[in-house]
Amino acid sequence: MKTAFNKYLYIGFVGLGFYQAIANHDYIQAASSLGIGMAFDPFNHEQKWNERPIWQKVILIVHLALVAAMFGFGIGLDDK
Repeated sequence: MKTAFNKYLYIGFVGLGFYQAIANHDYIQAASSLGIGMAFDPFNHEQKWNERPIWQKVILIVHLALVAAMFGFGIGLDDK
């Protein structure tokens, strides 16, 4: 898969995740959309993790933390 196409898919799934979280208040679906978005690495996917610039690592780690937070938030709000 080409990197430019991955960027569009990544942005699309991240946008869908934020829409589901903000407009629909469906945090489990938002977590799954954001998690699927991580599969489409917007950066050079042929580059090894150790060779990536620090800012790319930070973006991906923050994205992963956001997925975990959305999942936890969804589980916490459904616990009544």
